[in-house]
Amino acid sequence: MNFTLSLFYLFSFILISSSLVVISTRNMVHAAMFLVLAFLNAAALFVLIGAEFLAMLLIIVYVGAIAVLFLFVVMMLNVDMVAKEEVNRKRPILVLVGTILFCEILLLVKFSSIKTYETTSLFPTPETITNTQAIGNILYTDFILPFQLAGAVLFVAMIGAIVLTLKDETRFIRKQKIYDQVSRTKANSLEIVKVKIGEGINL
Repeated sequence: MNFTLSLFYLFSFILISSSLVVISTRNMVHAAMFLVLAFLNAAALFVLIGAEFLAMLLIIVYVGAIAVLFLFVVMMLNVDMVAKEEVNRKRPILVLVGTILFCEILLLVKFSSIKTYETTSLFPTPETITNTQAIGNILYTDFILPFQLAGAVLFVAMIGAIVLTLKDETRFIRKQKIYDQVSRTKANSLEIVKVKIGEGINL
């Protein structure tokens, strides 16, 4: 067993273990942290097969943006108890869906091991450049329109998420009203109360 194969087994074991913790833990913050660990080990597996661009992309996009954003959202919204109630109520359906997906994965692994097909490389990586440069050449020339459309869809989804979650009536935020401050007068901002000796006032 060489060193690369040992690293493959190590990263695969940590990836599978952290993935099981993500779907089995009851604390959503812990699930988000183990999700970050799973992404890091998946990136390490990409590095082992020579796809360093996909590894860095996985770390920058998923670990650096999506996982951290999900962690902050979970910590700020405090949706732990609501999520627990939803999961406990729909546990049979989730177990059924998980079993079906697991059987499908086993069937795919079994049938993919049978070499009844020939693999062809539609866009082979040239020997003179790196795979990152080759991906950039294809992505920004032949697939520039789908790339721009995907970016537009993600931008619209981000704006929609902000609009749906930003509700003024449920957010306890004190906002500054410039017009009310400027239009204040002595009559509507100051009240003189005469207090009798030995008595107080109710504020």
